[in-house]
Amino acid sequence: MLDAEQCWHAVCARDAAQDGSFVFAVHSTGIYCRPSCPARRPSRKHVSFYATPSDAAAAGFRPCKRCSPQGQSPAEQLDALVIAACQLLADTEQRLTLAQLAARIGLSASHLARAFKARTGMTPRAWAAAQRRDQLEQQLPGAHSVLAAALTAGFTGTRDLYQHPDALSPAQRRKHAAGEHLRYSMAPCPLGQVLLASSDKGVCAVLLGDEPAALQAELRQRFAAATLEQDDHGLGDWLRQVVTQLNEPQRAAQLPLDIRGTAFQQQVWRALQQIPVGQTRSYAELASQLDSHPRAVASACAKNPLGLLIPCHRVIASNGNLSGYRWGLQRKAALLKREAEEL
Repeated sequence: MLDAEQCWHAVCARDAAQDGSFVFAVHSTGIYCRPSCPARRPSRKHVSFYATPSDAAAAGFRPCKRCSPQGQSPAEQLDALVIAACQLLADTEQRLTLAQLAARIGLSASHLARAFKARTGMTPRAWAAAQRRDQLEQQLPGAHSVLAAALTAGFTGTRDLYQHPDALSPAQRRKHAAGEHLRYSMAPCPLGQVLLASSDKGVCAVLLGDEPAALQAELRQRFAAATLEQDDHGLGDWLRQVVTQLNEPQRAAQLPLDIRGTAFQQQVWRALQQIPVGQTRSYAELASQLDSHPRAVASACAKNPLGLLIPCHRVIASNGNLSGYRWGLQRKAALLKREAEEL
């Protein structure tokens, strides 16, 4: 059974996340549309809702030519084209220019660039470079040298590898190097167990879980090349601040942060830090604020390593549902409930 009020709210918000959940029909025009249709919003009194396009058609309405509710939406078509562009970049050994890539996909260069960045958070060039670096990561452990791994991954040499600062150099990663020394500490908390890890720059991870062993495994997975040392004494005060924030959200922990991520991820995470305690934002609202796409925002939220301190739990679906959370929806619900009680 469709909730008419929720459906109307989705139509008003042109919520693409609700496409496929229902269609709305406009009695004054005889046309039915998907929720994200960009056409002028009709009067509520002229609108009815149907679970499927076939239901709307059976009621005598015809599909909108602008949003194609019975097939792929324009946004979904662009999704497919961006996926095809990613596949081309991954499969083609030659480095393609934006113009060459756009010609193969069948879009203008400017249109492809906007659609690509909205969905991946990167330009095609940056995405291709990230893919090469991922391949480099896979090659480094078994390679005879950094140069050999770089050539296999599609680089023309090693110069490009050192032009962007990373936590660890390629040579360090190849040796599972030990160049970085991270300290961590764990404690019970209202949500199970919490682990805090720190580099020389500040807190680089706050993880939540049920068992200490699982948290340690997640930390090793995130920082596989680092040396890890448990330091309950040295990190005790910082960890107590985190636990205090869990109990009393208004008493936010004031800690130095070592935030690691792509430029787009850090842009999203900064936006998350601006959401006040007790409030939420939808993925669509953040995407609009950042001139991006809800999927790209959701992906950045999912990769947030600093739970609580970068409050990705304050981002929800447009329909008010909690949606995904790296450390479980029950914890997300508990965090939001506790913050609401503090108001």
